[in-house]
Amino acid sequence: MRRGYGRRRTRRRSARRRDQLATARLGVGAAALLLLAASWSTVWPYLLGAAVAGAGGGVLWWLRRTDRLRRRWREAEAVRAGQLSLAEVDALSWQEFERYVAGLCRRDGCRDVVVTGGSGDLGADVTATLPDGRRLVIQCKHYAPHRYVPSGDMQKFLGTAWLHHRADVAVFAATCPFGKAALTLAAEHRIVAVHRDLLGLWNTGTPLTALLDLGGAGQGDTAHRRRWRETYGRG
Repeated sequence: MRRGYGRRRTRRRSARRRDQLATARLGVGAAALLLLAASWSTVWPYLLGAAVAGAGGGVLWWLRRTDRLRRRWREAEAVRAGQLSLAEVDALSWQEFERYVAGLCRRDGCRDVVVTGGSGDLGADVTATLPDGRRLVIQCKHYAPHRYVPSGDMQKFLGTAWLHHRADVAVFAATCPFGKAALTLAAEHRIVAVHRDLLGLWNTGTPLTALLDLGGAGQGDTAHRRRWRETYGRG
């Protein structure tokens, strides 16, 4: 009997404590409401500030979420860039070609990839940071496959790549071959000339870092050059 009585007393005490706590909370809430009403003219700017801060936090969360979605879209774009054939690359506009090259850079692990092409770009259509931390600057030329990149284009790029853009690695990517004079300039001034053949390798999965040591010297073997002349009717 004593045990049962003690348990009932304990339950009653717990119930009283809960009631007292609930009453105290109601009292505090009522006092807070009265205080708020009495000092509304003084307090409302702070409440407004808290509301604005909360809204700002919500906007910041939304922007971060949007940025994550945009990064995923860029990654999907990079995968798509690696699936294009050279014929599809030829059908791109020059703006799309620059974005295509940027996608290949992202695919290969480059960071901070930015498409800067347009008027006033001073030869830097794409800039990025290579996986090893070096600054990468790329000039893109979307020419018809039967054309050559002339030495004048190469001169303009080498004139800005190192001094103005502070490149550690300078790449000239083109959808056509380079003229002999342009290749000579590229070799003399450490410009990586990614001609059509190397672009095809890059597109099909060869990472850019594996192409850097090639420097663009040479544009296929003799048989390949003969087929190219036969296809495009160039000597």
